[in-house]
Amino acid sequence: MVFSSIVFLCIFFPAVIICYYLCPKQLRNFFLLLASLLFYTWGEPKYILIMLFSTVFDYCNGRLLEYFEEKSDKRIWKRFVLVVSIIGNLGILCFFKYTDFILMSVNSATGMDLPLLRLALPIGISFYTFQTMSYTIDVYQGNVKAQHNLISFGMYVCMFPQLIAGPIVRYSDIAQEVDVRKASFSLCASGMQRFLLGLGKKVLLANQIGALWKEISGLEASDLSMSLAWLGALAFTFQIYFDFSGYSDMAIGLGEIFGFHFPENFQYPYESKSITEFWRRWHMTLSGWFRQYLYIPLGGSRKGTVRQIFNLFTVWFLTGLWHGAGWNFILWGLYFFVLLVIEKLFMQKLLNHMPAILQHIYALFWIILGWVIFACDDLSMLKSYCKMLIGIDTPVVNQLALYEWTTHAVFIGILALASTQLMKKTCENIQNKISSACGEAVSFWLKSIWCMLVLFLSMAMLVSGSYNPFLYFRF
Repeated sequence: MVFSSIVFLCIFFPAVIICYYLCPKQLRNFFLLLASLLFYTWGEPKYILIMLFSTVFDYCNGRLLEYFEEKSDKRIWKRFVLVVSIIGNLGILCFFKYTDFILMSVNSATGMDLPLLRLALPIGISFYTFQTMSYTIDVYQGNVKAQHNLISFGMYVCMFPQLIAGPIVRYSDIAQEVDVRKASFSLCASGMQRFLLGLGKKVLLANQIGALWKEISGLEASDLSMSLAWLGALAFTFQIYFDFSGYSDMAIGLGEIFGFHFPENFQYPYESKSITEFWRRWHMTLSGWFRQYLYIPLGGSRKGTVRQIFNLFTVWFLTGLWHGAGWNFILWGLYFFVLLVIEKLFMQKLLNHMPAILQHIYALFWIILGWVIFACDDLSMLKSYCKMLIGIDTPVVNQLALYEWTTHAVFIGILALASTQLMKKTCENIQNKISSACGEAVSFWLKSIWCMLVLFLSMAMLVSGSYNPFLYFRF
């Protein structure tokens, strides 16, 4: 089940909210756990045992870490428990996500014919594995106290709003709210508005421009041109942003409805003036996780340039691998590693002396090219597509390119504006003027009407059976 589905919007979502608020406060964690298990079981019933095992496994590890912390003569056992937790979590993740990739790579490199296991990837395993690992590491480091209530811990791990596509919510982010949280009409209304904003971004923007990328990427090479290839790259650039940030908005909004404050995951990344800045704004919970639990423990930037480059290589190799079991994802991670190293060595100094518009163009060029690497899971397709982007063996423009550009130019412009703060600030200014002139109540109802319009249009799109992929579902 995904948020942008009729079943979720018309049945699961309203039923869970109503039942949640009817539940006594002491039973709400238990109810949210049951609802989350139902949500997960709906899409992947056979793999629910893996998630439940991870939950119990790291609950026990947290309690053991707390026990050995109180026994000064048993600190070595504390380290042992942490190692067991990390190896156990990574072992499960690697087995399901990378086994077939490794076997295929060995077969390709050696000519062997090792049989593939053909394992289906459990939904959300990359996200909940990182969450449970962050919990045991934080307990080990003394940043949080171990959770004693298995139901409450299970609710944290399995909570459906952020289960299958993040944001990656570290236990320390919501530790105070797991057992005690406040729910109010204003918080629920704010969460509902945030959810509907995300739904609109996903269904009305990401899905529509995604259909263009699907069309262009499916064309024969003879039908493509340089300008059409760039239009396709732009389409995917906007699709992945509005798809993923839309899902994050929906997750954060759902969290608010239930009284949680999840961390932000995006901060208008396409406004960035460098690749370094881009990764401070894109998927912030993932980059923050790697920084906190890998980059800094490896030494960060504290041990000289050579060591810092090695640390960056490790982080970005694993970042690429985290996104998927494919050479294009590894290449994508290493691509950003190279760009970040170049910026740290000299490029950032040059950028600081450039006009802001040139800095934006520089960043967007490399960001768009990076998304082409990400999107092309076939390396031969990637090679062919990159050749078209620079006009090798293909015309600059053809009749199809002219048609597609003229058809989608206005929509591309709308997406460009929507991916910046300009549209948000404009809407806020209008809302403030309405509030000043007509009062807060009128402003609230106008905003509610706008949200209902977004819901109506999104539902109409979904009912019509329009293109509705979910890019991060496989991670």
